[in-house]
Amino acid sequence: MLLAKEILDKLTAIVGENYIFTDQETRNHYGHDETEDYVFPPSVVVKPANTQEISEIIKLANDYKIPTTPIGARTGLSGGALSIYEGIGLSMERLNKIIEIDEQNLQVTVEPAVITQVLRETVAEKGLFYPVDPSSMGSCWIGGNVAENSGGARAVKYGVTKDYVLNLEVVLPSGEIIWTGANTLKNSTGYNLTQLMVGSEGTLGVITKIVLKLIPKNNHNVLMLVPFYKAHEACEAVSAIFRAGITPSALEFMERDAIDWTMHYVEGINITIKPEHQAHLLIEVDGNYPDILMQEAEKILSVVEAFEIDEVLFADTEDQKNMLWKMRRAVGEAVKSNSIYKEEDTVVPRYMLPELLKGIKEIGAKHGFKSVCYGHAGDGNLHVNIIKGNMTDDNWNTQVPIGIREIFQLTVALKGTLSGEHGIGYVQKNYMNIAFSKANLELMESIKRVFDPNNVLNPGKIFPDSN
Repeated sequence: MLLAKEILDKLTAIVGENYIFTDQETRNHYGHDETEDYVFPPSVVVKPANTQEISEIIKLANDYKIPTTPIGARTGLSGGALSIYEGIGLSMERLNKIIEIDEQNLQVTVEPAVITQVLRETVAEKGLFYPVDPSSMGSCWIGGNVAENSGGARAVKYGVTKDYVLNLEVVLPSGEIIWTGANTLKNSTGYNLTQLMVGSEGTLGVITKIVLKLIPKNNHNVLMLVPFYKAHEACEAVSAIFRAGITPSALEFMERDAIDWTMHYVEGINITIKPEHQAHLLIEVDGNYPDILMQEAEKILSVVEAFEIDEVLFADTEDQKNMLWKMRRAVGEAVKSNSIYKEEDTVVPRYMLPELLKGIKEIGAKHGFKSVCYGHAGDGNLHVNIIKGNMTDDNWNTQVPIGIREIFQLTVALKGTLSGEHGIGYVQKNYMNIAFSKANLELMESIKRVFDPNNVLNPGKIFPDSN
């Protein structure tokens, strides 16, 4: 889409000539995220400084019916920030301030381009805790976390992004600026527009300020790595731990290949993996009372000892804990460096994990592809990395999509759904009719039309090309 000089001049007048870009290199840079190898450059990249400039840009786009895609840190895995219809690429990078930390009410107000880890570390200095910790927290932004309703390792105990969002400042597709709720822990006043925005993937409005709930920081944790001789037993142990009355602060599953590839990819991972080990669980409990944590760890140990396991590694030092978390957080990058791949983000009730893992492997064998699985097993969230390896291009392009559809059909049959935390975006949208009926999808599309009748904001995402 070639934008008229008149439009470019008006955008320049809004943000200034130093913050508008039409060169191919910049457009390509902002035309991709971490979703496979897709590149969809916008026609122009615009970098507003504040809510008012965003309002003016969106109003202009709406008046001229120009597709506009909010662009964050571009760490997403579902293509949510791809400008698939070109138009305006709205980079949020200049809105990067922590506006206020309210220590009395345990709240923080931030702009969307604040890096998640920076926020976590900043509030931790005041004895506060923001628990949401995606694997990419060192580079992803809070705004993207809200748009995708991101989770992470500690969602099993503390919840996901939606559980911490109290209020949002949003620019609507008309250019109007609203606050969606109130800075209160309870709110039973009208429709919950705040939660409607969370997870809407930039299709209903542009989030410009975020009020988040915080909690007091815990001072202690115990971390253990449990090797299993059978992968399905590692999955079975997950539900058994909860049934024993323990809620870990993290419970992560890693298949053998996931750890092997990560150890080759990342330096400084010093653990022993025997050839017979098929999978590992990384289990953490946290709190303020070390004696209670050790009791919980001992109870977890008694649960996993009912399965075929090898010697459990208890992380004795902070360096050892950091090493184990570094290994877990690097799995996605390690897989990506090893082969062309497609990543699916399945989630089922945790008791169904063994059946899901078994079905994924059977589907892969049927269609001739290998998968490497890992994820947040404590909340039933399994990341399925489908590896191209030596597959022919023809089989990769024909058999794998069939296999992915069967994986999603299995997931829904197990009372799960398509995505636990990565969102639907561009790559999963045509599988939405597996999870939802025509009536469901029409209702969602009607909500989109109410907010965005001209289909300006992040078009071509979430909804299937045809119902």
